[in-house]
Order: sequence, then C-alpha cells, then structure tokens
Amino acid sequence: MNFTRWSARLPGTQRRAAARAEHPVSPDRRGEGSVPAARAEHLTDTSPVPAVDDLRVRDVLDRVPSLVALVHGPDHRIAYVNDAYTAAFGSRPLGAPARTALPELDEIGLLPLLDQVLRSGKPRTVKSRKAPGGRSYTFTCTPVTEPAGSGDGGGSGVLVFATDVTDHAEAAERLRASERRQRETAVTLQRSLLPQELEEPDDLRIAATYHPGGTEAAVGGDWYDVITLGGGRTALVIGDVMGRGVRAAAVMGQLRTAVRAYARLDLPPHEVLQLLDGLATEIDANQIATCAYAIHDPNEGCLVYASAGHLPILVRDEHGTVRRAAEPIGPPLGTGGWMHASGSVPLGPGSTAVLYTDGLVERRNEDLDEGIAALERALAGASGTPQVVCDRLVRSAGVTPDHDDDVAVLVLQHPARRGPQGELFRNAALDLLGGVEAAPRARAFASGVLTSWRFPAELHDLGVLATSELVANSLQHGTPPMRLRLRRTDRRLIIEVTDGDDHLPRRRRAEPGDESGRGISIVATIASNWGSRRTPGGGKAVWCEFALPKPASA
Repeated sequence: MNFTRWSARLPGTQRRAAARAEHPVSPDRRGEGSVPAARAEHLTDTSPVPAVDDLRVRDVLDRVPSLVALVHGPDHRIAYVNDAYTAAFGSRPLGAPARTALPELDEIGLLPLLDQVLRSGKPRTVKSRKAPGGRSYTFTCTPVTEPAGSGDGGGSGVLVFATDVTDHAEAAERLRASERRQRETAVTLQRSLLPQELEEPDDLRIAATYHPGGTEAAVGGDWYDVITLGGGRTALVIGDVMGRGVRAAAVMGQLRTAVRAYARLDLPPHEVLQLLDGLATEIDANQIATCAYAIHDPNEGCLVYASAGHLPILVRDEHGTVRRAAEPIGPPLGTGGWMHASGSVPLGPGSTAVLYTDGLVERRNEDLDEGIAALERALAGASGTPQVVCDRLVRSAGVTPDHDDDVAVLVLQHPARRGPQGELFRNAALDLLGGVEAAPRARAFASGVLTSWRFPAELHDLGVLATSELVANSLQHGTPPMRLRLRRTDRRLIIEVTDGDDHLPRRRRAEPGDESGRGISIVATIASNWGSRRTPGGGKAVWCEFALPKPASA
C-alpha cells in the first residue's frame, strides 16, 4: 500500500493543493502580507519554513501521541498503524482484516462503526470507551478515499484516531461516585426520617409508598405519617418541603417530629397547622413547605382536614364516585400571617382516601389540574387493598426509577364490615340527663352493654368502674349536654364521656384528706390509655380504652 497516495486523499489536502495551483505566489511576493516591513528588518533567520502541505503525512502521524490506524476495504484490512498505536496494543500485521488483527477494536464494539462510516462517507465519534488494558479513549473514525487509476485501482478506507482520555474518564467517574454517595446519603436520611412501620388504626386500613427523585442528590423533602390519637381517632399527615438534597430532608425531619408532638395535644387540624407554620419560620425563613393534616373519627364518619398549600385530598365512596376535598386551603408553611381553617369530607364505610405529593401529578408542559384529574380517573378504577391501590396509582402516573421528582402517596380505606366481622365493631350511647341520678343509670347501662358484648368478667368490671369515674367527673366539673359512648373494635374497648365545659381534666396526686381528685388517677391506673380533647362545637371529651384479650389460637 502506497501511503503517499493515501495521504493525498486525506480531508483538506486536495483543497489546499487546488488553492496553490489556482493562485501561484510570485517569488517577489512570497512573503508579502505575512510579516510587517518594520518587523522584517529585525528577523535574523530567513531560512524557508516548509508549509504543512509539503510535509509527508506519515512522518507527522508517526510522531502523533494519539493512536492512529488506517484500514482499507469492506473487511477493513490494516494499511497503517502509528508508533503510539503499536506501543498501546502491540505490533499489528499490515494487510490483515481488522476483525482478527485489531481485536481491541472488536472488543469495544468499534467494527460496526467502521462499517457505518465506510457506507455513509461521514465521520463518527464515540466518547470514552475503555479499551483492553484499562485505558479509556475517544475514537474518531474518518472516511478516506483513494483516487481511481492509482496502483490499487482506487478504494475507500477509514482513518481511526484515538485520543487517550483516561484521566478525564477517571475524574468523571470519581465525580459520579461522589454524587451517588451524596444521593445515597440523602435517600438514607430521608427514609430514616419516614415512619419505618405505619401505625395500624382499628378502623382504617392504610398503605404508603415513597419514591425518591431520579438522579444526583435530588432527593426532596416529601413525607407522610399516621398517628393514632386514642379513643379510636387517627391523624394522617402528608407534606412536601421545597428543594432538594440533605437540607430539605433535614427540614422535613424536624417538621415531621413537630407534627407528631402537636398531634399528641389532640388539637383540631387547623390549629396544628397554625403551630407548624410558626415553627417552619423559625427553622428556616427561606424554606417553604406544604402540608395536609387530617383526622378520622369513626363515630363521625368523615375526614376533618386542613391544608397549608397542599394538593387536595381525593376520596372515592363505596359506589366508585371520586370527589376532591374542597376549600379551605391556606398558603404554605413558613409564610406566616395566615389563619388556617378546617374543612371536612365524608369518609364512610367502603370509602378510600388518597393523600399525595405533587411529584405524582405534576408534569412539565402540563397543567397541574390535568394531572389531578388523571389521578381521579385512576382512583375511580382502582380497587383492592390499600397497597394494591397505592401501586396502581403510582403506575398509572408513570412514575419510574428515573422520575425527576420525589413521590409520596398515602392511601387509607374505611372498610365496610358485615357479618361476623361487623359483630366485632359495635357502638352504644346514652344521653346523661338529670343530676346525680345520672351516675347509677350510666353504670347500669354500661354493665348491660358490656354483658351483651360478652366481655370477660374482669374486663366487664373494669369497664363499669371506668364509666362510673368518668361520668362522676363530668357531673361534678362539666356542664350539659352530657353523653356517654361505648365502642368496641376487634382490639379494644373505648369509653368516652362528653360535656359542654371546655376545661380539660388533668391527673394529679390527691392528698389523704382530699375528698376529690382521684377519679382520673383511678382511670389512668386501670386503663391501657386515656386522654381528653376539646370538641369542635365547644366542650370536651374525656376517654379511656382497654386492650381486649387476644383470642386463643386454634
């Protein structure tokens, strides 16, 4: 193979040769315009400098530190390899086909690219391919042609030019590894701050899922929580801290901890958000977060909620009709100066509610309301357990591992219990009318109800005693209207007394000479749990609960 004939066909060579033929330079004008006259007087070396076109291509390529190989014909027979190529991969026999003589190119999948360049006549580049030996190269394959009438009758080939980019590739890999570690740290922090196991209320079935954002340290501040408040009531929370990374996850953790603390006060949803709003400003005045806080009371058959800039809760009834929880929706947490308000949405037996963050419904170039409408349609057709519904909603929204935003979803169902299962969930209530004579009537009522529910004698007696103490406390310190309510689930017995006075009782140590102050202490001693809260219409509710013995296994 005559390399000189090939060098004449390399890109740019013909163009420069034609330019010299069309515009010959006269001897007396050879240097005109290249060096100013004033500077020419000071030049000491006037020996002629060879033009690039006068250099032999092979002499140049032999000294290039990059790897160069020239292949010819459809089977890419080797026409030339330079010294750098030989130093990297060893000597290569000229005239041998590339598939056998250039195994390194075959191993990195470059042979199909040679075919493509030969067919199309267009150069192609592949970046940062790791070759045998561990070095990384960027390969550029350029078509070259040999003119017809040459000794070999003309033909086509490919010039392979490989630049060593190992240092760049290793630096990029170190950067990617650092980003992966940062993201793993953020995801680990995020998951550690989310509930490891959801609390399981008696009257609800709940499932939740969290999907971190796709790439880099893009984990955000999405969170959810389920908090049993006692007395059969359950708080449900979902929120989203704006931003990405460890900082957003840390703020989320502080807000979630605060929500659990405020929930123990058993306040209405809007008051919890009011407290949370002030705390969010103290944590970081520049950090904005949204949150929805809801309380489910099985005796009321509804979901009472408040929202700080969060997306509306969706509820599907037992007939499959989906509705959005309407206003009120206040501004996000951390803005301050806003009085939040509570609303309610029905959640009867057979209903399903969904709380979610914007990553589930928000898409680029799409209206947010369209995403919520699509979620409504998906919820209308989703049935099964809460976990099944949760998974179907995520799939219908097209959430994948490389999704560009965090997604948190909380699904709760209020099962419609019938038959033997329904016998385990019972309610009984009595209005406490009159004066002191209401106490014996309440004890007799509680005794009859607990007997009909076939409770063991010990639990029956404890329930009657707790009823007596709670009613006596209400008669002494409360105001009408008063009401006694007994409720049983498959796990516990709940006794609750409501009255019109909003002063909450507290447990205190009674002195030996005191004639009162022992009732709440007695209830706290014999019951599994007790508590009190203010009711929305004014007044209070004082409750206690007893864990039911587990049925003996067969």
